[in-house]
Amino acid sequence: MKRRDFLKTAAFGALGFCSSALGGQDRRGRQGGRAAAPRPNILFCIADDASYPHMGAYGCDWVETPAFDRVARDGILFTRAYTPNAKCAPSRSCILTGRNSWQLEEAANHWPDFPAKFKTYPEALAENGYHIGYTGKGWGPGHTGQIDGKNRQLCGPAYQQHKTKPPAGGMSGCDYAKNFGRFLAERPAGSPFCFWYGGFEPHRGYEYKSGITKGGKKLDDIDKVFDFWPDNETVRTDILDYAYEIDYFDTHLGRMLKKLEQLGELDNTLVIVTADNGMPFPRIKGQEYELSNHLPLAAMWADGIKNPGRVVDDFVSFIDFAPTFLIAAGIGESKSGMQALSGRALATIFQSRRGGIVQPDRDHVLIGKERHDIGRPNDVGYPIRGIVKGDFLYIHNFETDRWPSGNPETGYLNCDGSPTKTECIEARKKPGMEKYWQMAFGRRPAQELYNIKKDPVCTNNMAEKKEYEPKTQQLKKQLFTELKKQGDPRMFGQGHIFDEYEYVDRNSQGFYERYMSGEKLNAGWVNKSDFEKEPIDTHSR
Repeated sequence: MKRRDFLKTAAFGALGFCSSALGGQDRRGRQGGRAAAPRPNILFCIADDASYPHMGAYGCDWVETPAFDRVARDGILFTRAYTPNAKCAPSRSCILTGRNSWQLEEAANHWPDFPAKFKTYPEALAENGYHIGYTGKGWGPGHTGQIDGKNRQLCGPAYQQHKTKPPAGGMSGCDYAKNFGRFLAERPAGSPFCFWYGGFEPHRGYEYKSGITKGGKKLDDIDKVFDFWPDNETVRTDILDYAYEIDYFDTHLGRMLKKLEQLGELDNTLVIVTADNGMPFPRIKGQEYELSNHLPLAAMWADGIKNPGRVVDDFVSFIDFAPTFLIAAGIGESKSGMQALSGRALATIFQSRRGGIVQPDRDHVLIGKERHDIGRPNDVGYPIRGIVKGDFLYIHNFETDRWPSGNPETGYLNCDGSPTKTECIEARKKPGMEKYWQMAFGRRPAQELYNIKKDPVCTNNMAEKKEYEPKTQQLKKQLFTELKKQGDPRMFGQGHIFDEYEYVDRNSQGFYERYMSGEKLNAGWVNKSDFEKEPIDTHSR
């Protein structure tokens, strides 16, 4: 069956999907299931920069996430969910459009102009009777663009009116849960809703030591620090501050679930909880390693998910969310007006009673990136494509002469400033510790291969080992074949177009050239100490 035919078939069965979850009885108690159930509400909740497995449901005991854990317990906990692109704007573009970032023109990049041709699922749902809105961080950073002279609302109208005093500095003053309540109060009678809760947490910056002094966490709560960072008090403190912000995100999620319970709306609400990319630490956020793209994911929907409490090991990509929402709402791809979707709806997993592997052909995901933050000559990016299949991650780096995290003399700008980042930079100057700098910021080979089951931190590159050459070539072939089918410009010698799209943060464009000419510039998301005094030549390393 062709993919478009599959989507039409799935959409045709969508109302049955919604009503069948009621066990043959409609909402008014009539037997036989002839009347379709009300279309489900959709609550999409996305943390800003949180890696797998940093939620309590995965066994992480230095975070407190009772709300996420409840969604997992009363729904499905996914163990292999991946974003195609581990940076805020491109990851969110994939979620909203159901397409991989290399299929999204400017929207492949960070700080882009969002192309008018790509409709988002909230826009499609709004055209089909849904009340839509968001609070906190929606899509971005970048320009949403206009259609017919009006600014687009990619996630719907903003609900940001209500403020609160957060427990620590660096956290947002947005009262996410109260804004959700206002959104619900404004809903037209009888309309289903689609709401985007975009927490700003655990994005940086953090109040240093807040996890310890305010969150009650202890340094030895962390059993092991990742091998690519120094294991010291500074790094452990930084990790606990990150954990405290995850706790805060979860607190608002819990309040939202409680509100829906009070209104009697929770059972017919599809709740999705995840994060946009990995934690804002060196070698994770903005890169394409296991901890960069592998993210927490739980889904709850009492009226639509069978056999709750399951743990599912199928590979799931963020491009799967949009088709899932369209099908749940009874809207086919053609009716939605969206560009051809690349994702696969999760309906079969929701309807199954199985845990573990539900759909055996969900055996891999594709990942990659183009330009994230600036800090290289001409603001070019660091292009990568990769595939995660089974226990292996294959990465292809296209421009190995470039610095993966940005140039040293401009502060490695594709890595947020942090105590951990500073520790890794300083490690370069300390005998025996240079490896921490190299793994975070040093140049990389064209090919990387990791066994992510044995080496989830991706420090043992097997691509150049003779015994793994067949595996390396097999994954590369599959990756490039699929990218060609998806029309990836980089597969046809046109990858340069991603570097030519405008970086729409006007204050930062041309940063490298302006900084090197002596202009006093400092990107706001890094520390002054992160700027090397001069270029570094490490080709001989």
